[in-house]
Amino acid sequence: MKRDDFRIQFILKRNDNYNHLIDHKIPTLSTGLYNSVSFIHDMLTTVGINSDIAIVVDNDCIDREVTRFKPNVCIIEALWVTPSKFSILTKLHPDVTWVVRLHSDMPFIANEGIAMDWIADYARFDKVLVGPNSHRMLREVKEYLLATRMCNLQNINKKTPYLPNYYPLEFQSPKKLVSDSDTLNISCFGAVRPLKNHLMQAHAALRVAENRKKKLNFHINGNRLEQKGEPVLNNLKSMFSQVYDSGHRLIMHDWLPHDKFLELCGTMDVGMQVSFSETFNIVAADTVSMGVPIIGSREIPWCSVFFCANPTDSRDIVSCLDLALTYPKINNWLMKKCIREYSRSTLKTWLHWINSL
Repeated sequence: MKRDDFRIQFILKRNDNYNHLIDHKIPTLSTGLYNSVSFIHDMLTTVGINSDIAIVVDNDCIDREVTRFKPNVCIIEALWVTPSKFSILTKLHPDVTWVVRLHSDMPFIANEGIAMDWIADYARFDKVLVGPNSHRMLREVKEYLLATRMCNLQNINKKTPYLPNYYPLEFQSPKKLVSDSDTLNISCFGAVRPLKNHLMQAHAALRVAENRKKKLNFHINGNRLEQKGEPVLNNLKSMFSQVYDSGHRLIMHDWLPHDKFLELCGTMDVGMQVSFSETFNIVAADTVSMGVPIIGSREIPWCSVFFCANPTDSRDIVSCLDLALTYPKINNWLMKKCIREYSRSTLKTWLHWINSL
């Protein structure tokens, strides 16, 4: 099929927790999943592929959007379409290849009680594929589907395409020095949930501030709690209430549109994303794009090994954070280099898959 004739559509489910006053227009929709999809959409559009993004309320709206755009491939972003719905959709649109794109590795997806049933049931349909966005989840999905006998060695690669994330290659200049202020502004943005490891990172940030004889402003997104994030937030609040008299503060920000969030990232001295489980981490890439140093864990596939810390070792996190604060320009240069390499590889991977259809 010629590239000019190829049409790809991404469909996301509107989350009931979104602010309807903000997100009713796609350009201002502000979620990690939407940002991830919009970056892929822009990447494909730039190379001449006809791409579309649709936001729907539920399963029943998919047919309308597919009828409108008439894609060759329809990618359902994340696990929300029931397997039984595909028995209808595949008959209504027999020429469409459907892909359920996974955005989580196994430790995270374990919190979704329907995940393993649905992934196996998707494989029952000839025209429904399961596309992880990480190499590890790709391997594990393949092994699982082979064990279920839903797939065999002859068709497993076709049924499970690797569809990684992309990040735009436009960056701000790196910060030269950490602020001379008596306060350190350290961010740990993203939804508050156990696998994000907020409390351990807050402890490490507090230790670094104390060592440097500075006050700490620890910045988080305080209004997005997921997967039993309430106890995590309660502990963060308790920690900072106990050190309040020492000048340390927990700063909680609302979830912001992406452009406003980037501006906020740019005001930080350093960012932290030393998580237990990641498949890409757009928050970390956003911080890097604004010229701000950041540390992560080996869970972030593009993160420079020189600035990866062990998420269960507070001393290692402290050491890594100190290194980033001491050499912010080197940190930012390395991280940008890693993102560029990852994103260029992503483009090649998507085009190779599209050309194979």
